[in-house]
Amino acid sequence: MHTKHNILFIINPISGGKGKLRIPDFIDKYLDKEKFNANFVFTEYIGHAAELAEEAANKNFDILIAAGGDGTINEVATKVLQYKKILGILPLGSGNGLARFLGIPKNLRYAILAINHLKIEQIDTATFNNKKFFNLAGIGFDAHLSSVFSNDKKRGLAGYVKLGLQEVFGYRAQKYKINIDGTEYIRDAFAISIANSSQYGNDVFISPGASIKDGLLDICIIKPFPLIKLPLLGYVMLKGKAENSEMIEIIKGKHIQISREADGAVHVDGEPLQMGKEIEAKIDPLSLKVIVP
Repeated sequence: MHTKHNILFIINPISGGKGKLRIPDFIDKYLDKEKFNANFVFTEYIGHAAELAEEAANKNFDILIAAGGDGTINEVATKVLQYKKILGILPLGSGNGLARFLGIPKNLRYAILAINHLKIEQIDTATFNNKKFFNLAGIGFDAHLSSVFSNDKKRGLAGYVKLGLQEVFGYRAQKYKINIDGTEYIRDAFAISIANSSQYGNDVFISPGASIKDGLLDICIIKPFPLIKLPLLGYVMLKGKAENSEMIEIIKGKHIQISREADGAVHVDGEPLQMGKEIEAKIDPLSLKVIVP
């Protein structure tokens, strides 16, 4: 008689803009009851997933499943890491960058069936000024856009693209001083993404060669460009060709310090935050246990 794992599903009912209240029935149908005692909680506000995860970690739940988008995953994974538990993901967001990288199916039934196998891998995690991230963090235009987008309640990819096109006309590249493992670079950049995995989500690849098991972060510098080249930049990312593009410079490293001209927006796993002029990013190799298909 093997002991069952206590598993908690932390569900964000509004991620990706669709109602999620039927998810427990779905999990109930497909989850292996021989292996798991399942419990469900719904998040009610930003930061709630982290509180629920912390509570569960202290109550002998050994597996915490983030059912939501990148923001929910970030909150739950941060606590999983802190309490040395196991993370699972049901990708319900609009982008699902990390889940896509790990090969976790978007189809909910298949994602639940994958949890049943309990195949666990260890992956790198990272910090951005002491805030944990698992997929991507960044500064520059995409951070500015996240910040503006968070005030705009019409979520979804179409709304994001429309807003991006409005904002890009007024946005100016900034000068950055970047130190990567002791080597200094001065760059004008439209945006800088620090990538643990390869994509923002929706198969938009900023760093196709990134690996979450190599102990390195990919510093992706999007160079200033004439707006006429914007479609080209989009094409390069959608086709996974960033490494060969002269629009993007990618440098790998473990410890990154960035100085910028002014305080401002950053994004950490897609969530907009404000930070100061000095940014520090570090990798924490193979620190997180996650269930993969």
